Amino acid sequence: MSFCSYLSIYLSIYLSIYLSIYLSIYLSTPVCSYLSIYLSIYLSIYLSIYVHIYLPHSLYIYLSIYLSIYLSQSVPIYLSIYLSIYLILFISIYLSIYLSIYLSIYVHIYLSHSLHIYLSIYLSIYLSIYILFISISFCSYLSHSVHIYLSIYLSIYLSIYLSVCIAIYDEITTSDYLKNNKVHIKLFLYRKNCVIPPDEKIFKKHKVI
Repeated sequence: MSFCSYLSIYLSIYLSIYLSIYLSIYLSTPVCSYLSIYLSIYLSIYLSIYVHIYLPHSLYIYLSIYLSIYLSQSVPIYLSIYLSIYLILFISIYLSIYLSIYLSIYVHIYLSHSLHIYLSIYLSIYLSIYILFISISFCSYLSHSVHIYLSIYLSIYLSIYLSVCIAIYDEITTSDYLKNNKVHIKLFLYRKNCVIPPDEKIFKKHKVI
């Protein structure tokens, strides 16, 4: 592999890490807070109306205050988990597919067919490990057990999916490439073996250099 391919791999990984961290920080604070406020107000109103029908006035006030406080604390956690899972899906699928296709096309110029399949599988596994690393870093701020299992499942699924997709794509591109090369080789051999017409021989003899 050339220096440009190594540079593109490291730059793409760096950019994807930077984007994922930036988006997670940007989305987790304002969106999550607004959505949690909206949901807590909505649920507190709904539950207060529901509780008010079946309970006396004093218990209704107590429960509505308790539920509003509880929801204002619990809803941001669930929303942050949902947003982080959504971000992992979005970033991992789109960036990984884009990067793997781009790198596979770029590396395909320099490498053979069999080596390229192994390299594409290696790149997809490497990207899935990197996604797993990001998801584990999110776990320090979010709930641990569910998020770890989801991130491991997603990374394994993505690595298998990407390796299969890249192998299929590589087979299609290499078959097209070999077909085009066969046509060019045949044309070259035909032109080389062709007899030059007599007019062309005379022209070449009397050509001024």
